[in-house]
Amino acid sequence: MIPDTLPVPTALNGLVLAGGKSRRMGIPKDIINWHGKEQRYRIADLLSALCHDVYISCRPDQREDIDPSYAALPDLFPDMGPLGGVLSAFNIQKDRAWLVVACDMPLLDEKALDFLIRSRNPASIATTYENPLDGLPEPLVTIWEPESYSLLLDFVHSGQSSPRKFLMQHRISILKPEHPDTLMNVNTPEEADQVREMLKKENRDGI
Repeated sequence: MIPDTLPVPTALNGLVLAGGKSRRMGIPKDIINWHGKEQRYRIADLLSALCHDVYISCRPDQREDIDPSYAALPDLFPDMGPLGGVLSAFNIQKDRAWLVVACDMPLLDEKALDFLIRSRNPASIATTYENPLDGLPEPLVTIWEPESYSLLLDFVHSGQSSPRKFLMQHRISILKPEHPDTLMNVNTPEEADQVREMLKKENRDGI
């Protein structure tokens, strides 16, 4: 039976995932300057225009390196990857939804984030994009609803830590990106060079 009214969306916080060790890249991905400032701050600024509170998720040893004008959120669940950051965010505010964005997507823009927010379905435990490469949910640009927190804890307690597998096992809303390149992850120097060329072309074309 279809309910008469849809759930009222809870307030939305933003979380920048910047705690990775960037082994394949060779340098920290969160401090790469693609658009005039370090990527962790660029994403935080994008989220600040769209979300209530914004935090930069980091390892405890990174905290002192983060500009104090930004709110740092050290991982409370170490060695768990992105899911540790998501759980740490819910640990401080369980009644908020969280728009979680990885710092390694230099082509992501406010338009893509705004579309995700406008398409948010609070009746699902998450609203996310479809990864254009494999058609699977992209957990690193996702709105996680408060109802997902207890399910995430159960998932972790079962010995699993892949946020993508979690999304594949639950009721979610998934969107196709208008511009697939906006979801491009940059994990290696070769991919970084590719993105630099793409950005140069955009600048030349006046995009």
